[in-house]
Amino acid sequence: MSPATAPAEQLLYRPEEAAKALRIGRSMVYEEIRLGRLQTVRIGRRRLVPPEYIEQYAELLKREAEATT
Repeated sequence: MSPATAPAEQLLYRPEEAAKALRIGRSMVYEEIRLGRLQTVRIGRRRLVPPEYIEQYAELLKREAEATT
């Protein structure tokens, strides 16, 4: 597949899609957003999660895991 025909990389994820990417439940995503541990952007009334925020959240979880061992 050439770059011209390759699908565009997703720039923003709905919380449900972020949950799927993180392999956690939808309610857990909303809880982590509420706690400020998973950042989002707002467009109107919608909350969306950029991929870099998903990566930052995963790094946070790694640091927390390392701190407890």
